[in-house]
Amino acid sequence: MEIAGFVALACGLIIGLGAVGACIGIGIMGGKFIEASARQPELMNALQTKMFLLAGLIDAAFIIGTGIALWFATANPFKG
Repeated sequence: MEIAGFVALACGLIIGLGAVGACIGIGIMGGKFIEASARQPELMNALQTKMFLLAGLIDAAFIIGTGIALWFATANPFKG
């Protein structure tokens, strides 16, 4: 297999595993938010702010990984 094939495989793994990790992380965080707001409804506003901040950070990590993978796919630094 050529280097371009390995780069394509690596890009798929970066995007795929990043998406799975982000989905699992946001799912766990959303479940914990619902659980915490059911226990103490008076803290719902403060928890919601923190939840959205963390959701943005989790998504940002996935989008950075996707950007790096697309950079490798289009401007392959390992070629020739």
